[in-house]
Formats: sequence, structure tokens, C-alpha cells
Amino acid sequence: MIERILRDRQGIWQQVVEDRSLTRLTGQMLLSSMVALACYGAVLGSFHSVWMAMTSAVKLPLLFLVTLAICLPTLYLFNLVFGARLSVRQSLSLVMVALTVTAMLALAFAPIALFFLITAPDYGFFKLLNVAILALSALVGLRFLTGGMRVLNENGLLAPEPPVVEKAPAAVAPGGTDAASASSPAAGPANGSGGTATLTAPAPVQAAPAVPPGYMLTPIVNPHQRPVRPSKQTQATPPSMTLLYVWILLFGFVGTQLAWTLRPFFGSPGMKFSLYREIDGNFYAEILRTLSHLF
Repeated sequence: MIERILRDRQGIWQQVVEDRSLTRLTGQMLLSSMVALACYGAVLGSFHSVWMAMTSAVKLPLLFLVTLAICLPTLYLFNLVFGARLSVRQSLSLVMVALTVTAMLALAFAPIALFFLITAPDYGFFKLLNVAILALSALVGLRFLTGGMRVLNENGLLAPEPPVVEKAPAAVAPGGTDAASASSPAAGPANGSGGTATLTAPAPVQAAPAVPPGYMLTPIVNPHQRPVRPSKQTQATPPSMTLLYVWILLFGFVGTQLAWTLRPFFGSPGMKFSLYREIDGNFYAEILRTLSHLF
């Protein structure tokens, strides 16, 4: 799955645009990402004990799933409010692409984390190293998400559907004939010999050549003036793209606070094993405190 996303991302985006077999695609991405996050969670908890490795292997996939469940309705409603025509399956598939890339990149960094765990078993350094790995992996995954939204914008799924303009019916002249038939030449009155006078059709008038709007028929050309090329019209960025970056920030804040709530993932070496800890402080204060102790 990760090879298909990295090698054929345009095919993935086209499948999302066409809303084709998205249930199967989303299930494959969900399974792949959960397995990768479970493996990486086991690496995080292995700093403390086997029990911590097992619980972190469960809590890290749970962290991403709960964050997705909290934030996905906001993304979907943002799109609906501003006229986007994305379904729930399409929105979920977009976010799952980002989540799968994040999980696979984190798994790719797992040997590096194990290397530093064996050679430099320092709790503060190991914690900051893995926070940096997860942050970098999440940034790459969110870049895939913004790329997919741009593809949907190019296909017109982020803009409201244009209204259908119906053609006006042809004008009908009194008597049941249309205007074209009424304006055609008719037979004249009878002449003195009892015959009918034949009217000759007027010569066709040659239509004037179509002139594009904004141009003169005989433009005045200055030989010393360089020709100005018409500027290329750029497509305006829809509000859904702007709100996507707001949603990414919201996703980051919810995820970090939930990670602080579900801790421990690493397990402090001076403390006994515990499944959860009391909620005190916040994630960012802990990172700053760890940095101050490390440097």
C-alpha cells in the first residue's frame, strides 16, 4: 500500500476523485497504518519494560484513531459550509492517505530509534528524538494531504456546482408558427391574368466578422511600443483550501493534547509501570522542561 501511494499517488487521487472502491482502499490503508504504528509504539515502550512496550503498541494506534475521529467531522463540515462536493468516504480517504504515510515513515525511523536506545540510553534524549521523528513524519503526511486537496480543487470538487442555465424556448408567432416561419416571404396577391406574383428573395447579406469583446475593429498600433501579452488568469483559491491549514493546526493541537492524556508511552526509568498517569501540565510544557534538563 505504501509503495502504491508513493509511486502512483496520481492514481490514488484519481480514485478518490471518481469515488471508486474507496471502502476497500480505506480499509487497506487503515490496516497498514495501524500495524506500522503498533510496531513503532513497541519501540517507544521498550525503553522501560516489556509491559510498557505492549501498552504503547496499543496506545499509539489508538492515539491516531481517536484524533481522526474527533477532527474528521470538522473537516467534512468545513467543506459542506463552503460548497465543496466531497463525500464522507472521500474526506476519510484523503486523511487516511496522510495517516498511512505518517505511520510508514515512523516505522522507517524505528531502526534509528532502536540504535540510539542501545548505544545512548538517555531518557530525555530518547524522548525528544522520537517526538522529532513523529513530528517530521506527520509533516510529510500532511503535505500529502494538501497535495490531494489541490488535485480535488483542480477537478472542481472544492467549488460549488455551477447552476444549470436552461435555453429559452423559440418565440412562437400568433397562429401557431414560429418567428422564422412567419418572417419567410409569402406568395403575393393574384395579378390581372389570374396568376400569382412571385417574389424574388433578397440577396443574402454577408455577416460582419465576429469581433472579440474588448478589441477595436482597427486597432491603433504604435511601432515603438512593445506588444503586451495577455496575463494568464489564475484560479482563485477556494475557502476549503484555506480552512484546510486551519484544520491541520487543529489536528496537531488535539493530537498532542490527547498524547499527553494517554501517556506514558516511553515510561520514565525511575517510576514503576502504570497504564495511565494523572493529567497535570501539558505536552508543550513537558517538552520545554525536557529541553532545559538536556541542555
